[in-house]
Order: sequence, then C-alpha cells, then structure tokens
Amino acid sequence: MEYIRVTKENIENESICCAISNDKDIQVSSKKAWLMNRFADGLVFLKSTQRGKCFIEYIPAENAWVPIWADGYLYIDCFWVSGSLKGHGYANDLLNACMADAKANGKIGLCILSSAKKKPFLSDPKHLLHKGFQLADVSDTGIQLMYLPFEQNAPVPKFKACAKHPHIEESGYVLYYTNQCPFNGKYVPIVEETAREHAIPFKAIRLETKEQAQAAPTPCTTYALFYNGTWLTNEQLNDKRFLKLVENS
Repeated sequence: MEYIRVTKENIENESICCAISNDKDIQVSSKKAWLMNRFADGLVFLKSTQRGKCFIEYIPAENAWVPIWADGYLYIDCFWVSGSLKGHGYANDLLNACMADAKANGKIGLCILSSAKKKPFLSDPKHLLHKGFQLADVSDTGIQLMYLPFEQNAPVPKFKACAKHPHIEESGYVLYYTNQCPFNGKYVPIVEETAREHAIPFKAIRLETKEQAQAAPTPCTTYALFYNGTWLTNEQLNDKRFLKLVENS
C-alpha cells in the first residue's frame, strides 16, 4: 500500500476518505476548509492512495481541539480503516508512521480518545491496547483518554475538568460540534430543521477556534449533544435517530 500526506498544496485534488463526494458537497468543503486552517498548527493527514476509509489524522496535543492536558504528545484526531481495506495491516502502517513522526519531532508519546467498549466515531480500544496504549483518564461520559508513552516516566495526559465532568446550564437540546468531522456539514442542519419542524428546543453551537474547543464542556468536541444540561452522545444523528432519542429522553 502506498500513502500520501494531504497538504495545503494538494488538498484540492485529494479525497478526504470519509466523505467521498465531489468538492461541491458541504461535507467535503467544510472539512477541507477546517484542515486548511490546521496545517499551520502541525496537523498531519496521512491516507492511503486507494479510495476509501484508510487514514490517520493527528496534531501536536497543544493544538488539538479537545480539552486535555497533554503537552509534548501528539494527539490523534481520527484513525480509521474500514471496508475492504481492513485486515491488510494498513492500520499498523498508519500508526507506525504517526509514531515515527512523533519521535522524529521530539514528542514523548501519542494520545487518543476511545472507550471501554467500542463506540461509533471513537477508536477501537482493543486495537489500541494491543498496540501498547494505556488508560490515562476517564470522563463521566465513559469516553477514555488513552496514551502511548515513549519514555518510562512520561507525564500522564488527562482531561480538563470541563471534559472529565461534562455539564452545561442550558435547558433543552444543545449540540456542540466542529467542522473537523465532515458529516456535521450534512447532518447538523438536518437535525436543526427536524427540531424546528417538531417544536423541539434545540440549539447548535459550532466551535470555531482552538481556544473554544479546548474549553468545551465535553471530551469529544466533534459532536456532543446535551439535554437539560446532561451529556447524551457523541454519535452524529440523522432526523429519525434524533426523533427516537427525543422520544426516549
């Protein structure tokens, strides 16, 4: 397998793997715009040359859009190999490339979000444990911060208090999200419209800066839905799943 690093010089001509559509699709354009503004912060997007979901996206933890303390680490935003590309060792290739990059740049380890049991849009905990990752911290949501230190006495990353104990004061349904995940470009407006049609109290808050994301009341800033102050889910919802969630809340 061959891999290519997406940069500001080639991004217009490269797919971004998880939203395989033409560049006029909001899912593609919103994600590419987000990436373009992150390259200067050290973000790396490495993907397979084959079209499909096979990529890793990472950034120095100091610049990550998550509320964590992890200075000196690389933070993995997204790590995804699926479909026909699974089972060929490509995940190992990508993770090894990330590790090599981290060590070459003097980083002390890697960190990433996961969970005790596999959850959508979070990395597989079994695979991470197999690769040597350890549990660093756990949020009240069940989302875990895992890390792979390169040094025996490396400091352990941890969640900020706002991520470890998520809570907001607003009532109704409140969604925090970013354009880091391309699916939000499509599904957030769908949920907004569905809430309007059914008179459901709903507010969407897009995190637009690193500072906002690092102070957000959730461990997962790509998508975090609250109801009456309580964190509900990090899984993107379409109209039917949103209405089902409302029915069961």
